Amino acid sequence: MVIINADDWGRSPPETDAALACYERGRITSVTAMVFMEDSARAASIARERHIDVGLHLNLTQRFSRPPQDGALRAQHDRIVRFLGARKYAFLFYHPMLRDAFRSVYQAQLDEFVRLYGKRPSHIDGHHHQHLCANMLVDRIIADGEKVRRSFHFWPDEKGWLNRAYRRTVDRWLGRRYTLADYFFALAHCLRRDRLERVVELARTATVEIMAHPVAAEEQAFLLSDAFAGSLGTLEMGTYTSIGGRASAESKMRRRDRSTQP
Repeated sequence: MVIINADDWGRSPPETDAALACYERGRITSVTAMVFMEDSARAASIARERHIDVGLHLNLTQRFSRPPQDGALRAQHDRIVRFLGARKYAFLFYHPMLRDAFRSVYQAQLDEFVRLYGKRPSHIDGHHHQHLCANMLVDRIIADGEKVRRSFHFWPDEKGWLNRAYRRTVDRWLGRRYTLADYFFALAHCLRRDRLERVVELARTATVEIMAHPVAAEEQAFLLSDAFAGSLGTLEMGTYTSIGGRASAESKMRRRDRSTQP
């Protein structure tokens, strides 16, 4: 099964509208929404009306364009944005002085999502993938049992062993606590070389999430093309809601392996 998720829903009208055009053509299956942003309220209204499967696109790296009235919360979010934006690998480092800020900012965005959509998100991922930063992981801010986006999958000819080892370690940790897809890819990367063919083959026997940004011209052109129908269009399509309460095959295997250890 393939989940084709459009990120940045509600960040701006062009991003919402581009994703909606692809959804109405059956080219994406779900979206993840940003809150406290320019188009958040309108995007929520559209999603409720069309019964779109919507997750939370946690924003820890971009200042809110429609910030909450709570000045203390705005200040906490700004501190996180400055910390994570200060250097390329800031996400790897745990900041003890921001423990409460990360927890408060996450909870505020989750509460705002529930207010706008009238229900909890179908899954959780992060803008610039910062739901996987050290503070979020170490403090286990996302509640156990949620459906969460895993790390990108790369083949040996694409990334070095240290990069891939780090991602595997993070995914093992995630798999013990959350429901995950079996693999995760970016559409922009899939359109390069022969990557898309590999991803399609994986999705015939596993649950694969593909992250899309329909506002990007290259991605939108592919999503609305005949080439899509001949590749991803041949697969069973689903959402994180489709995964239901069952964990991924990989997560199940890990639990079974642990249960048989002496």
